[in-house]
Amino acid sequence: MTALWPRIEPLLDRVEKPARYIGMERGAQVPIHRPDAVSWLLVYPDTYEVGLPNQGLQILYEILNERHDAAAERGYAPWTDLEALMRSRSVPFFSLDTHKPAGEFDVIAFGLAAELVYTNVLNCLDLSGVPVRAEARRDEDPIVVAGGHATFNPEPMADFIDAFVIGDGEEVVGDMTEVIGAWKRSGRVGGREAVLHDLSLIMGVYVPSMYEVEYDGMAIREVRPRYPDVPSTVDKRTIADLGEWPYPKNQLVPLIEVVHDRLNVEIFRGCTRGCRFCQAGMITRPVRERPLEQARTMVAEGLKRTGYDEVALTSLSSADFSGIGELVSGIIDGQEEACGNVGVSLPSLRVDAFTVGIASEIQRIRRTGLTFAPEAGSWRLRQVINKLITEEDLYAAVDGAFSQGWRRMKLYFLIGLPTEMDDDTLGIAELAKNVVEIGKRYTKAASCTASVGGFVPKPHTPFQWFGQNSSEELQRKVGMLRDATRKGGVKLSWHDPKATMVEGINSRGDRRIGKVIERVWRSGGVFQEWSEHFKVDRWIEAMAAEGLDIDWYTTRHRTGEEIQPWDHITAGLHKDFLWQDWQSALAEHGLPDCRWTPCYDCGVCTDYAIEHVVASPFAPAGGSQGTGQDLSIGGAVPVRFLSKPGVGVAR
Repeated sequence: MTALWPRIEPLLDRVEKPARYIGMERGAQVPIHRPDAVSWLLVYPDTYEVGLPNQGLQILYEILNERHDAAAERGYAPWTDLEALMRSRSVPFFSLDTHKPAGEFDVIAFGLAAELVYTNVLNCLDLSGVPVRAEARRDEDPIVVAGGHATFNPEPMADFIDAFVIGDGEEVVGDMTEVIGAWKRSGRVGGREAVLHDLSLIMGVYVPSMYEVEYDGMAIREVRPRYPDVPSTVDKRTIADLGEWPYPKNQLVPLIEVVHDRLNVEIFRGCTRGCRFCQAGMITRPVRERPLEQARTMVAEGLKRTGYDEVALTSLSSADFSGIGELVSGIIDGQEEACGNVGVSLPSLRVDAFTVGIASEIQRIRRTGLTFAPEAGSWRLRQVINKLITEEDLYAAVDGAFSQGWRRMKLYFLIGLPTEMDDDTLGIAELAKNVVEIGKRYTKAASCTASVGGFVPKPHTPFQWFGQNSSEELQRKVGMLRDATRKGGVKLSWHDPKATMVEGINSRGDRRIGKVIERVWRSGGVFQEWSEHFKVDRWIEAMAAEGLDIDWYTTRHRTGEEIQPWDHITAGLHKDFLWQDWQSALAEHGLPDCRWTPCYDCGVCTDYAIEHVVASPFAPAGGSQGTGQDLSIGGAVPVRFLSKPGVGVAR
């Protein structure tokens, strides 16, 4: 194995943050590479500070290294200062754990959490000496894999990725290891085509080269498999019982400050609140809660092992966890198990699930800022997007928080939502001002930040047919909000509307967008998610050079009959369910959470034979006491359904 450290170390005193490239964190592994084992390089295509806390990468890192037939290391995109030095001295992209050249791994796997990192993927491959385009790779080149939420429309990156993992990765990486390992031990019989064909037969794996796309002008006429045994549609992979995967068991503790620098424990996966703008909530169904006792154990042991004084209980809506009250109070009361006082963070707090009880528990140790996401400025528009939070819900939650000693609130909103009018947009400023006024009842230091992002319709959501606002229209709405918040103690922040446009191109594009991504990268467009490196002109010029119309990909409304670039990828949701929900949105009709109401037949539970798993028999936060049906699996605590008195079981 080639060791690059002697060539890397002399470069580190010339870069901004050398500790990004050292490794050796608490929790890091030194895997043993054997000729008969499959070596994986798991890459987060952003800086170390952004990528290290990513739980998906850490989970797969541990799972693969527990296998006898695999070894896994980590990699993060080098910042531009080190990249320049690496290119000038012919130092290839390397792993962080042993500083092994990326090109010597059997698999290079990228986590794609967002679309603006796509050019970084190409940059990492090029630095590795691996052909950027999949069609140019030889048998001895690594298999290039990608997973993550952005891969639910894999087509813009289809020219560069050999195989996409659609859905949960815990099980599928083992299946892929077995296929690649058998091919490797056979002497690579059949070449690259053979192993890619075999990978395409694994549930949850999409191999673009096994499919042909036929166009009719700008529209897609058909996507068809090249072999009769290759599935015509690729179903996402879903793990049924989160309790069987208590990872990460040994969370990494970085050497430098990173984003979300705390112990992170995933308490459940999936969401059925049904927010129509939220891709994560749609594609991760059904809800699978971690058993309460397991969550407690992971928190207690994680705090001891890492020395952190803060724990984040992560999910898409943490206060919806059925045992959230017990879990939070248990953490607060169990201070003797940790190093000092432990703060508790609940990311993705829903206003209607937040209670004074939760507030009082959290504030017993530390009062930091609280973040809520009303998403829209009016009740009418929140019914359109199915974020069924009233002004009373918001003000009650804010009042409860301020009464318990909080001083800072942050509210997240989207602009450019379907049917949005100026009154809806200005409602954002009104809500934020009222939050400040509520806070002033308790403290003169009350403040509120309204964070605004432009809406991008995502694949596999009811809004996938909607044409997003142009960057000019989004900028106009930002200007309105700036004027409306000049007084009243509200701080306004916003996402660059031009970056929102580019996100729309990459989110909803087809294979033809791959050439655009490559042009942007070759013109120097890396770290496009960083404002100091983002230049929209690169994207505009690349689209024009390829003869592609930005408005056709972004602002144009789609019809129900149109074949979408991602229609051959299934998240378990019936297309007619999504279409009907889109019509309900236009009718301003909201739908309650399906865990507590009769089934809406979205397709996930019925077609996948995996139902909602609720960790303990308590009613949802803020709701009435429920009755659970004990259908636990695998000896775990979960119940499968929870129904309110007087309401039929959901399935």
